[in-house]
Amino acid sequence: MDLVEGILITIITAATPLIFVAIGELVSERSGVLNLGVEGMMAVGAVCGFAGGFLTGSAVIGVLAAIAGGMVMAALFAVVTLIFVANQVASGLALTLFGLGLSALIGEAFVGTPGLDIPAVHIPFLSDLPLVGELIFGQDPLTYVAIALAFAVAWFLFRTRAGLILRAVGDNHGSAHALGYGVVRVRFMAVLFGGACAGLGGGYLSLIYTPQWSGDMTAGRGWIALGLVVFASWRPLRVIGGAVLFGGVSILQLHAQALAVPVPSQFLSMLPYLTTIVVLVLISRNQTLLRINTPACLGQPFVPTR
Repeated sequence: MDLVEGILITIITAATPLIFVAIGELVSERSGVLNLGVEGMMAVGAVCGFAGGFLTGSAVIGVLAAIAGGMVMAALFAVVTLIFVANQVASGLALTLFGLGLSALIGEAFVGTPGLDIPAVHIPFLSDLPLVGELIFGQDPLTYVAIALAFAVAWFLFRTRAGLILRAVGDNHGSAHALGYGVVRVRFMAVLFGGACAGLGGGYLSLIYTPQWSGDMTAGRGWIALGLVVFASWRPLRVIGGAVLFGGVSILQLHAQALAVPVPSQFLSMLPYLTTIVVLVLISRNQTLLRINTPACLGQPFVPTR
């Protein structure tokens, strides 16, 4: 039971950064902006979060620094794609390369430095229950923030007027502009929100998941989060289940290697990414589902004067 509990807890921990990043990208894509720079924003958020926490000794400042780092990168992407109307795909890929290089440069001084010790939540009696105690009532604070964020975004998108405007901009920016809504402004704010979530996901890696800094810390999680948005059909609450699935594959392959399962370690290491590809292929077979949920103007540039 202790082994099962430990595996389940680590799966939730592995899923948390994916939830943050995927929720942010989902909001961005719902507004019609395809940001492939998620990996770069995560990396900058990770190094900024670690640096902020290490230099000040405050986990709160570390989290805020991670959010700020992601937002700065997102603002750069938004200016290039929304103001100067550059190609979103090319700009996103460039942002990823830039973010990975910048994070390596900033983080060079912090390699090998131990991070902060952020304790998990402990609720008397509830956290001490067998199996479900630590699993439900003993996670780190940001795990609960991630789950609450998914529910909050679902409420915002489908229960508020502002969410309806954001979805309208993503589905038909021409009609939204004709009705007097600021398409560029709405998309700019959505991209900034996505950057904040990506930075927070990166900060989670360097502050809680593995409290240290290394250049390859994100390890492709940004790309998995991009696939997770499609897996969830652009529905926020489905992101939680998808993140647990992908996080579970990542953790189980580590346990399989530790138990010396007679399978090449290279194959086990590629399982999370292989799972992402297989899931996307299966989802792409259902064209009706994709057509209903995919924002119609996703990736399409908008210029008010045209």
